Amino acid sequence: MNKQQLFDYLESPANEIGLDPIAAHGFLTATVVGKPLPNWLSAFFEGGDSRVPNDVKAALVAWQQELVDTLKAEQPIELPFDASEEAEDFSEDGDLAAWAIGFVDAMYSDENVDWFDDPDTEEEVAMLTLPMVVLSGIDEEMDDMRDDETLAQMANALEDNITELFLLFHTQE
Repeated sequence: MNKQQLFDYLESPANEIGLDPIAAHGFLTATVVGKPLPNWLSAFFEGGDSRVPNDVKAALVAWQQELVDTLKAEQPIELPFDASEEAEDFSEDGDLAAWAIGFVDAMYSDENVDWFDDPDTEEEVAMLTLPMVVLSGIDEEMDDMRDDETLAQMANALEDNITELFLLFHTQE
């Protein structure tokens, strides 16, 4: 199954429990840049991965590896939408929110994997993931930060923050 066929599946009614392609990109990005998430495939399908065709799961694994290879080649992960200030749709139904929701879903999908458990990096992780949390709209306490100018700044910081998170979690000082 190629990536376009995977996207077609993710957008189809057959995908009853998985994410759409934009949210899937966010989810996979978090699994690549953050702490290792051993059961990410199960989390992606909310525990229902046994009901998902093997070729779909293999295509997701391949896509995740493509993201890893991009970062290891010292290239930024390209977001699946235009993150320039002019192109932003900050609505709850927009691609930016979908991507951020996928990212945050992965970040908190396993209670045994805590991105914030190291006191030496806790504050930096919080600052680097703040745009994802705010853009996702999942934390109502942060609604006061959801003005267009702040959201545009956060959207423009995503690619750099993704790379910084990868370096923070996957390189030795």
